[in-house]
Amino acid sequence: MKFCYCDESGTGDEPVAVMVSVIVDAQRMHKTKADWDDLLVTLSRTAGRPITELHTRDFYPGNGQWRDIDGPTRAKIITDILTWLNDRRHSVVFTAIKKDVFEAELAAGLVKPEIRNVWQALSIHLVLAIQKCHRREVRPKGHSLLIFDEHERDRDALTALILNPPAWTDSYYEKGRKEGRLDQIIDVPYWADSQHVGLIQLADFLAYFVRRFIELREGLDQVRYPGEDARLDEWFGLIVARQISRSCTLPSRGRCEVADFYWKMAPECLKN
Repeated sequence: MKFCYCDESGTGDEPVAVMVSVIVDAQRMHKTKADWDDLLVTLSRTAGRPITELHTRDFYPGNGQWRDIDGPTRAKIITDILTWLNDRRHSVVFTAIKKDVFEAELAAGLVKPEIRNVWQALSIHLVLAIQKCHRREVRPKGHSLLIFDEHERDRDALTALILNPPAWTDSYYEKGRKEGRLDQIIDVPYWADSQHVGLIQLADFLAYFVRRFIELREGLDQVRYPGEDARLDEWFGLIVARQISRSCTLPSRGRCEVADFYWKMAPECLKN
C-alpha cells in the first residue's frame, strides 16, 4: 500500500498552478516520519532556530520568521531537503496547468462538467496519473491512499468523483473490461492540517519549486536574484529524478481525449 501526500502551489494570481504528490510505501512510513523529524532537527541547526513547519512561500524569499536567515543558508536547506528526498527514493508525481489556457477552455465549454476550476483539474489529473502508475503493480502493493492538505472549497467535489468516477476517466489509464474504475485508489481522499503532517509540507515545498522553475523557463516571471535560474535548474533536476514515468502524466504520443486535454494545458518546458 502507498500513502500519497498532496499539495499545490499557484492557485492565487500566479500564471501557472502546480500540484505534487509525494508517494511513500506503507512499510517505510514509520521510518520516513522519523527521518523527516530528524531532518527538521538538522535544518534547525543550519538555520540557527527551531524549524517545525515549512511555509515555502515565506521561506524562499526570506520573509517573516526567515528574514534574518541569509540566502546561501536558505539555498543549502533547499538542497538538503531535495537530497533527503532522493536518498530515501520516494516517488513524486506532479502536474501543472497554464491558467489562461484552462480559463479559455472552460469559457469555450471544452472542460468536463466534473472539473469546475483549476484546483479540481490538478487534483483529478494527479489521481489519474497515480492510478495509471500503480495499476500494474501486484495487489495490494499498488493500492494508494490519498492525503491532501485541508481544502474546504473542493473536497466534496473530488470525493464525489472518486466515489463515482465518470466513464470519461477510463481511457486515461486504459481501464480493462474487468477492472473497477480507479480501483487503485483506497476509499475517499483524506484531509489533514499540514502543520501536523510533514510530508504534506514536503509536497507544498516541491510544488513551489516546480512552479517557480516553470515561470522562469516559460518567461512568465523574472529572476529575483543573480543565478536563480541556474539554481532552479539544479533543484528541478533533483525533483525530476524521483518523478514517476512521464507516460503517466504527459505521454508524448497515443494520447486519449483526457490526456490530450492535460497536454494542451501543460507548460511547454514539461513536454520536452
